[in-house]
Amino acid sequence: MIQALLGYKLGQSQAFDEAGKRIPVTEILAGPNWITEVENQEHFKSIQLGFGTIKNLSKAEIGHLKKAGLEQKLRFLRSFTVSEIAETEKPGSQIAVESVFAAGDTIRVTGTSKGKGFAGVVKRHNFRGGPRTHGQSDRERAPGSIGQTTTPGRVYKGKKMAGRMGNDTVTVRNLKVVAVDPTTHHITIKGLVPGAINGLLIISKEPAKTKKA
Repeated sequence: MIQALLGYKLGQSQAFDEAGKRIPVTEILAGPNWITEVENQEHFKSIQLGFGTIKNLSKAEIGHLKKAGLEQKLRFLRSFTVSEIAETEKPGSQIAVESVFAAGDTIRVTGTSKGKGFAGVVKRHNFRGGPRTHGQSDRERAPGSIGQTTTPGRVYKGKKMAGRMGNDTVTVRNLKVVAVDPTTHHITIKGLVPGAINGLLIISKEPAKTKKA
């Protein structure tokens, strides 16, 4: 059974729970999702979903979608490993939002964070910076010493330094589904998710926790 969907981030807002407490929410457009490929082997089962629309596709992509019986030009294709495949989950069929998620479900959302470009250590790693007195006017946002002496005579791997910030794959876990609208394919979740508006999101159910013996 498919336990995940593809979607777009529509925006962030606020709502009120049953107790009247204000909570942050994110609106996600999670449909329509189409099954574009099913791989049902003895030791490996997966379902490929397609989502979104695009004007131009390559001939290979068009042929792949036609093989599934689809005329839509889908922008995104992603495959998900599943434990079993239902009889209704065939290439060309549409996955309804309400068949996967319901209010109260615990989910995880994966997206691409906003790119911030090349950033220094103060912005990128929350460094304090150097002293601002005694004539050190050019050391306020400097990283400081980065290496050691003769031993080891190099900079350790993983040293926090300036570099490209953002544009990373980020997963936010243990989010709650507030509401699901089957007519508009909208999902309202409690909390915030990575990425810009209209950015691709992968919404999947959190696996059930097993109690330790």
